[in-house]
Amino acid sequence: MRTSDRRRVIAHLSDLHCGHPHFVPEMLETAIQEVNELAPDIVVISGDLTGFGFLPDYELAREYVDKIECEHVVTIPGNHDARNVGYLHFEDLFGPRNRVLHVDGVSVVAVDSSEPDLNEGCVGRGRYGWIRKQFAHPADLRVFVLHHHLVPIPRTGRERSMVTDSGDVLELLTECGVDIVLSGHKHVPYAWQLEEMFVVNAGTVSTTRLRGRVKPSYNIIEITPSLVTIDQKIPGAGRERVISFDPSSREYRKYVSAASGWAPPVENVVVTDHTGAGFGAGTNQGVTDAVRGVESGDETDS
Repeated sequence: MRTSDRRRVIAHLSDLHCGHPHFVPEMLETAIQEVNELAPDIVVISGDLTGFGFLPDYELAREYVDKIECEHVVTIPGNHDARNVGYLHFEDLFGPRNRVLHVDGVSVVAVDSSEPDLNEGCVGRGRYGWIRKQFAHPADLRVFVLHHHLVPIPRTGRERSMVTDSGDVLELLTECGVDIVLSGHKHVPYAWQLEEMFVVNAGTVSTTRLRGRVKPSYNIIEITPSLVTIDQKIPGAGRERVISFDPSSREYRKYVSAASGWAPPVENVVVTDHTGAGFGAGTNQGVTDAVRGVESGDETDS
């Protein structure tokens, strides 16, 4: 029997980069206002709160995070936060660099994958047993959070800064029955389905350090007993479906997002826009889904 049959919401922000020359305060202020209006059950911030790991960067990030009106905020550092011995400031201002939350049938296990002054990340076999123990807790939905991506992200150039032990970590998470992996780092939003697990990358929420046609964005995850949806939200602009799946059967639909800067790579792929039902905290805001349909006669490629 499920712990909760009500709708639960997770807001996922990443790569704030407070203090960086490309940081745009208005974007972050808008995103935080939107998140507060959404009234999520959990807010996840998957690293790179700062530009360079300096104390003023951290103090600015702390001011913004304090504006988030949510009881459960899970925050971990990223590679920029570990620069200049910045992980010490993280511990002073945000607390432990590894976090666990079990609330209302959702388990969130978040780890610091950063290494001081390195762009690539590592979870490390010394933490595998600890991760197994945390996910042994009964849960309807298991979410793993880290800053670095476990699977390469399309349209981000040559791969050189993912998790060095990603294969072992993916196997571990599969054994633990993890449903969703949340990460950031590359500033490009994307979602993969891997066996029965969904690996979701967030864009940067508040900088102009963007590749190609990518737009700043954050993720909104909505959970019901029959459907889990993951949307991208551009601060102050539109909201689009990324992926949705049945938590029981794992049947899923994958969508095309303008925030990800996606363009059809081949002639036999068409993009169809349509408006779905409203989501959010009781609002009637429409969600624009760009469905990737293949001309073979199937409505989608899933």
